[in-house]
Amino acid sequence: MTKNTGNQDRQPSVLDNFKPLLIDVAVPLGSYYLFKDAFGMSTFAALAWSSVVPAVRTVWALVKERATNALAGLILVVNVVSLLLSFVSGDPRLMLAKDSAVSSTVAIGILVSVRLGKPMMTAGMKPFVVKGDAAKEAAWQRLMSGSAAGSAAFRSRERAFSVVWGVALLTECLVRVVGAYTVPVDTMVWLGSVIMIAAMAVGFVVSGGLAVGPMEQMLAAEVEAGRAQRPTVAVAA
Repeated sequence: MTKNTGNQDRQPSVLDNFKPLLIDVAVPLGSYYLFKDAFGMSTFAALAWSSVVPAVRTVWALVKERATNALAGLILVVNVVSLLLSFVSGDPRLMLAKDSAVSSTVAIGILVSVRLGKPMMTAGMKPFVVKGDAAKEAAWQRLMSGSAAGSAAFRSRERAFSVVWGVALLTECLVRVVGAYTVPVDTMVWLGSVIMIAAMAVGFVVSGGLAVGPMEQMLAAEVEAGRAQRPTVAVAA
């Protein structure tokens, strides 16, 4: 009889794949609303306390791992920008325009991460593509490491995903700033949310067709290729 021998190392679970999003994004955002709404803290205090986890994560990565934690770093920068903007008051149009500063900060961070060769949005996209499947996780690692035939195309789509979101958020920011100074204030109050939702919808559709869909196809092909190349050893009956 024959027995397939694969990688016996533990493969990341669904929780492992979602852990960066949970710790670096969900915890800071959730704690902000907890401090502000449940504990009645001011916006400034809630932002400051919700920055503790991303600040610790960023410093730990720099000191201990000699690397940058992109997601934690971005959330920290966004919180700092929000803290500074909390002092802005007065002109209602300026108040509307300041909301775009957060979008622009995220957008610029995403685009810079692509330029540095470490697309920031990958951490958010990967769990939905791999879905905690061990074979897909292994195929993902091969494609990202360059050891698979389709690695170059896969990495190109990975970068495209972040570029789409960076451009979408930056465009949303510019449109809202222009609207803040050209559209009546009462209209812009609700129109700003519509613009943000529209930008998100465009981001999902374009990134899905340009990156996620092709990446899922390449990942499936690499899984099949890995199975075909898996060695077999004879085992005495």
